Amino acid sequence: MVKVARAALFAMVPVELLVAVLLVSGVSLPRPLIVIAEAAVVAVLTLEATTLYRLFGAERRGGANRRTALRAAFGRLVPDQVRRIVGFDLQGMVSLALWVARRRHGVPHGATAVSYSGAQTSTMMIFLFAMIVELVGAEVLLRAFGAPVGLRTVILVADAYTVLIVLAVIAACITRPHVVSADEVRIRYGAFFDLRVPREQIAQLRHVRNFNENSTVKVEGDRLAVAVASQTNLILELTEPITAIRPLGRRAEVRMIRFFADDPRAAIHVLQRRREHAPES
Repeated sequence: MVKVARAALFAMVPVELLVAVLLVSGVSLPRPLIVIAEAAVVAVLTLEATTLYRLFGAERRGGANRRTALRAAFGRLVPDQVRRIVGFDLQGMVSLALWVARRRHGVPHGATAVSYSGAQTSTMMIFLFAMIVELVGAEVLLRAFGAPVGLRTVILVADAYTVLIVLAVIAACITRPHVVSADEVRIRYGAFFDLRVPREQIAQLRHVRNFNENSTVKVEGDRLAVAVASQTNLILELTEPITAIRPLGRRAEVRMIRFFADDPRAAIHVLQRRREHAPES
């Protein structure tokens, strides 16, 4: 039943979105088609609610409290990839607020932030400017061709949301730096990736430049690369494998990590200094 509910939910969202766009754009749809579409939406929502209730009941009978049961039921109904994508959007909005407030996320007192956004921010700002120009240009062209107000509004909202997402990515990379603390090295890429490496598992840290990375987060065997603008310049070698969770939830055991820092020599200095001052057990 869970598989059927998931499939119905995925089928409903694009169909409902298409009908909404057509209606807002001023397209005249046959009344029976609208009735059938809305009836289908009600049926799917009823199916989702029934499935969620049954999953919630099963968790409660298993001894979970209400909050835990609801979270587990929601997790079983909605795929992890979908929840992660929604989470990226939410964390991006939080990052925008932190950027405006000139604050950083996840840098506790006594820890050192290691920035990595400098290599890409200027490029992304140029890209953002081009998107804004495209947004304005599309509105001017649609007005010139006499497009309906509804259609122009839909396109404007879609373009504006894309601009907002790019801004959120920029903000997330600025406000969520790598972090070096007494206990761990936290390697991040915006809201998309977050890996905590315990200090006792670090065997070696090296400065090696690589300008040929072909993916932002990539795993090859037991090697992980977290690149910025196709670059990495630091390599962490570990004493034993550690579990890395990729942006959409896939897990991998890695023993070597390549990542990027705006000032790699300063990052190495901070790590070595903290290692020298760490209390011996």
